[in-house]
Amino acid sequence: MNVRRLIPTATIAGAVALGLVALSACSSSDASGGAGSDGKLAVTASFYPMQYLAQQIGGDHVDVSTLTKPGVEPHDLELKPRQTAQLGEADVIVYLKGIQPSVDKAIAQSGVENTVDAASLTKLEKHGTEVGHAHEGGEHGHEAEGGDEASGLNGADPHIWLDPVKYAEVAKGVGASLSQADPDHAATYKKNTAALVKKLDALNSEFRQGLADTGTKTFITTHAAFGYLAERYGLEQEAIAGIDPEAEPSPARVKELETIAKRDKVSTVFFETLASDKTAKTLAGDSGLKTDVLDPLEGITDKSKGDDYLQVMRSNLTALQKALGAK
Repeated sequence: MNVRRLIPTATIAGAVALGLVALSACSSSDASGGAGSDGKLAVTASFYPMQYLAQQIGGDHVDVSTLTKPGVEPHDLELKPRQTAQLGEADVIVYLKGIQPSVDKAIAQSGVENTVDAASLTKLEKHGTEVGHAHEGGEHGHEAEGGDEASGLNGADPHIWLDPVKYAEVAKGVGASLSQADPDHAATYKKNTAALVKKLDALNSEFRQGLADTGTKTFITTHAAFGYLAERYGLEQEAIAGIDPEAEPSPARVKELETIAKRDKVSTVFFETLASDKTAKTLAGDSGLKTDVLDPLEGITDKSKGDDYLQVMRSNLTALQKALGAK
């Protein structure tokens, strides 16, 4: 492995001033490049979907930390000095460019050689209401999802992890990157990648079979995060307020959704665990519809219907089958 690069003096000084001496995910005294605590590869993930891949593929040979803690809406993350320093200490960074602008900026300034951008590992697409929307007033990071060329997404939908097929493509790229950063354990990373891809292939089959015959193909959700999932399984996603789960929909959009619900026999309005359910419940109440959770899996909390990606995705499948009238 390459010899670990030295941490800039300014970074260490700033950390000490904040009383954050134990900053890194790996031991600062370890000079054997690519080794975190206990000699493991130090991997920093930007948010849960990237963290899950790193943990599943890296196994016992990696020490994975995440910048987005449970319960934090990833798009709105603002990095603290400790987290910026953590980035500088990483052997490998796994992230998705464009979904968290503050993270993208910090990574560009970190000097870390081994960075893995999930958006570059599969083909991104544009999905209806996902395009051209931003926070009102241009706030927060969702603005980058709606066509900000500086984000690198150019209006593309970043929620690739909600399609098991695309997520498997990303997994393969992450596995190859870990092998390159830590060739001594490349065989293990290759084996773990293959095992994860097999699980994702099985999940894809479950969704395809479970949603093949339904009473309706349309579902309503607060967050336009499910474009890839809808496209993969022949469904139609209708978002209340585009990409911003907290935004209030316009009266025209509410009326339009009420019309769509009647026309397409929609039974359920979906909300999510990391955002308010107020808008979804208001729309459901006014339209005589039910509510349920469809989790965009941007983070796992005690409110999540499962302990990891696979469990929550299967809970999503169950919710969709019930709402769509699967036969």
